[in-house]
Amino acid sequence: MANHLDIHVAAYQGRNPYDFDNEILLSWYPQRVVGRSPAARSVLELGLGHGFATEIFSRHFTRQLVLEGSNAVIENFRQRFPRCSAEICEAYFEEFQTDEKFDVIVMGFILEHVDYPQDIIRRYRDFLAPGGRMFVAVPNAEALNRRLGHLAGMLDDLEALSDNDRLLGHKRYYTLDTLRAEIERAGLSIASMEGIFLKPITTGQMLALKLEDGVIRGLCEVGIAYPELCSGILAEASIT
Repeated sequence: MANHLDIHVAAYQGRNPYDFDNEILLSWYPQRVVGRSPAARSVLELGLGHGFATEIFSRHFTRQLVLEGSNAVIENFRQRFPRCSAEICEAYFEEFQTDEKFDVIVMGFILEHVDYPQDIIRRYRDFLAPGGRMFVAVPNAEALNRRLGHLAGMLDDLEALSDNDRLLGHKRYYTLDTLRAEIERAGLSIASMEGIFLKPITTGQMLALKLEDGVIRGLCEVGIAYPELCSGILAEASIT
């Protein structure tokens, strides 16, 4: 189904100036989801995006269903990860229907894309199995690099969208408080909130430093305890 979402596929084809950040964020948070879901067998994932999370989840869950509204993004994923076993359903998040219940539902960096995020959370709450968990990852407006950029006069507003944000179809940033409110108003209780990647400076500055993989992993590990400063926030929630 050709649609307006297909225009965003260019952001997922490996030629984006922020691919450095994306690969770190989108490879790290799925590992945290897996680690916090040792007994879970089924996962419903909203959105393919760059495909890193989907590929990681395919190694750990017996049943994996991924929803994606753009055929162009689906085809891009299949070209990049031809051996991935995930079942992919082309569907809009707002329209998907199923009688199936899932142990884990993952909304990895998708709420910033949709018009009515609280409605999405409430809708997918009904697809959780008893005792199931929903994991929500979002970009953080108050990340350390954004705070420093604001103080240095490089960023007028912490919640301002960049040209790259618009290329990706972003509509908003979150903070710890606004994410908590979004989830709780949708009828879920939050078990934990943690940080995804403590990024202290700009992407260009990070690349210039040519940091070793161990340092990057360290920034992810340290960031777990400081969600208010990290590039992303990961919330774990369950039905109230």
